[in-house]
Amino acid sequence: MTEFDPQQAARAHRRGCPKNFTALRNLIRADLYRYAGSTGVKAFARHFLFTPGFKYSATMRTCGYLKTLPARGFGLYLVGKAYLLHLRYKYGIAIPEYTRIGPGLMINRFSGVFINGGVEIGSNVNITHGTVLGQLNRGPRAGNPVIGDRVFFGSGAKVIGRIFVGDDASIGANAVVTRDVPAQGVAGGVPAKILSDAGSQGYINRQVPEWLMRKCADCFVDD
Repeated sequence: MTEFDPQQAARAHRRGCPKNFTALRNLIRADLYRYAGSTGVKAFARHFLFTPGFKYSATMRTCGYLKTLPARGFGLYLVGKAYLLHLRYKYGIAIPEYTRIGPGLMINRFSGVFINGGVEIGSNVNITHGTVLGQLNRGPRAGNPVIGDRVFFGSGAKVIGRIFVGDDASIGANAVVTRDVPAQGVAGGVPAKILSDAGSQGYINRQVPEWLMRKCADCFVDD
């Protein structure tokens, strides 16, 4: 097994960047559906103006797309990056534009949301305020979390290091996860323990419809 290199892991990449404009549009539509149950223009305008989580994710994905363009879109990437940083400090959400996050991200509430750019997140995931998904630089768990589909993070949840969180899992409020969480597992406490197999059912509402999920398949740059 290759030794983990923190400096290499900290470098910006393009693995989470939409590979073209169509991919960008579909990913934003999928995120919007989680908030509005719609992908229409009116829903977009309303939530971009008044929903901090959606505004951040739409800007984040757009900035990621601009990062892939020749000459960074003739300076548009720098403009997008500056606006993303503005939203970071305004709303307390720090997720790099290159983070690989599947369709249907919902940031429910805002403030204190910090996600390392090396984290991998599946589809239809709910992030609540105070959630931290971070990198561990040494030890057997050195690396970044890998999060499955339909995972729910309660307020203040922390997952640090090369931790695998399975599909349909739920991480309780203020839990500190130090070991893998199986599919449909409910983890809580400090350090977190598996409390049940009830999973995230009832918490992941208004999931992205199958037709839109198909459109979001193979949306990211192969980097």
